[in-house]
Amino acid sequence: MKELLYSKRGRSEGWINQRVQRLLDASKQNPFQQTMYACHLINLKVLITLILQYQEHLAELEQNIDALAEEIEEYELIQSIPGIGHKIGEVDRFDHPKKLVAFTGIDPSVFASGKFTATRYRITKRGSRQLRYALVIAVQCGLIRSRNMRIKAFYDRKRAEGKPHKVALIACANKLVHWLYAILKNKKEFRPI
Repeated sequence: MKELLYSKRGRSEGWINQRVQRLLDASKQNPFQQTMYACHLINLKVLITLILQYQEHLAELEQNIDALAEEIEEYELIQSIPGIGHKIGEVDRFDHPKKLVAFTGIDPSVFASGKFTATRYRITKRGSRQLRYALVIAVQCGLIRSRNMRIKAFYDRKRAEGKPHKVALIACANKLVHWLYAILKNKKEFRPI
């Protein structure tokens, strides 16, 4: 078990030992201890083999995705932004950054009816959930230890305006989409302050 866990990136020895200990404790509470049949062991071995094969296939797919991404011309431009990972997409089909923001679903929705206009706005969430998640994670990675000073300054400005943390994060993600659009349209690298 430890050998399998050591192969994963970013896992400390303490984390691995904790998981191994949990598995050992769970095995001591085995409800099949008195009624153990050979078929239980066979089923368990088959399931473990399936999980290991799925992990191998997923690792192979991730390598293929990374290889395909490196062939894209804009890959290095996007990588110049601190906090951006390896997965990217196309923006050529959008003629304005606000359309790309709307596609991601992080644009504010407007609630109005007659004379009523809402004072609180939510994001539309009409785009890809994975894309929204990736953008927020990219913003959080940029904020960690102030890797991306431009996004950190924008975040601090929004917080100084009295915006809650999550609202400021979404505003930063919106700003990040605008930067991505400009970088890909102009074919120029991101310039940290």
